[in-house]
Amino acid sequence: MNNIKTSFSIRDLEHLSGIKAHTIRIWEKRYGLLQPERTDTNIRTYGLASLQKLLNIVYLYNDGYKISKIAKIDEAEIPALVNEIQLSKNSDGHIINEFKLAMMNYDQALFMNTYNTLLSNKDFHTIFYDIFIPLLNEMGLLWQTDTITPAQEHFITALIKQKIITNTEKFQQLEPFKTDKVFVLFLPENEIHDIGLLFINHEIIRRGYQTIFLGPAVPLENLAGLMEHFKNVYFISYFTLQPSMDKIEKYVHDFVRIGNNYNNPNLWILGRQVQFLHKERLPKTISVFTSIEQIVAEI
Repeated sequence: MNNIKTSFSIRDLEHLSGIKAHTIRIWEKRYGLLQPERTDTNIRTYGLASLQKLLNIVYLYNDGYKISKIAKIDEAEIPALVNEIQLSKNSDGHIINEFKLAMMNYDQALFMNTYNTLLSNKDFHTIFYDIFIPLLNEMGLLWQTDTITPAQEHFITALIKQKIITNTEKFQQLEPFKTDKVFVLFLPENEIHDIGLLFINHEIIRRGYQTIFLGPAVPLENLAGLMEHFKNVYFISYFTLQPSMDKIEKYVHDFVRIGNNYNNPNLWILGRQVQFLHKERLPKTISVFTSIEQIVAEI
């Protein structure tokens, strides 16, 4: 295993496991479930084995096991018990923890093995909704609390993107059979977070429509050529960090201004930044969505 980060604070464990640091200390003191090392200033630090053990303990605890009972289980038997419960219940919590460990360790093999296990009973778009979306949401919180680094985030998102692209290619081999709409997917300038847009592209193609995927950082003026080329075009964009709060209204109205020279195409938008739009002021050609599921349901 290619270990990069091997030492974790108790706050890291709290953020990764969802169990409060105070509770972890109680489990440690009362039941001896973890054995931290101490720095020269007497601060607890925990290794990867402790992190993995804690994630397994939390899984059993959330499944209804009392912590006093877990403490009596032989440490070597805990992973097997977790796997047995996970297989019998087809539970997603343990799977998400496996992807977290793959992320923390830059462990591509663990990612691939976990993903391939999922494929035995889920198709790809179900895996994305049930596993990857919750994982990505948790990663956002872990990044905000400095529990993971940008490099770890990029590592795991690159692997997820790889799976989206691989599965999208299967449908791109087929001719589109729905012709009432053509979808153009793009991100605004200085926006690079394209994983959600890639999955929306996958879902549109899977439903039989033609898409043109332009990807990150597309100047708004560059869309004019597509407006001229297609008469039934729908644009989709994902505003994660851009346009900024003070520029988003102007951005949307600039799109409408450009579209007025053509066929007034529709723009569908979602992402964190749409909260700063005054939706009641938007032209009817602009539609705001709150989730990937909602926008896919509209297709």
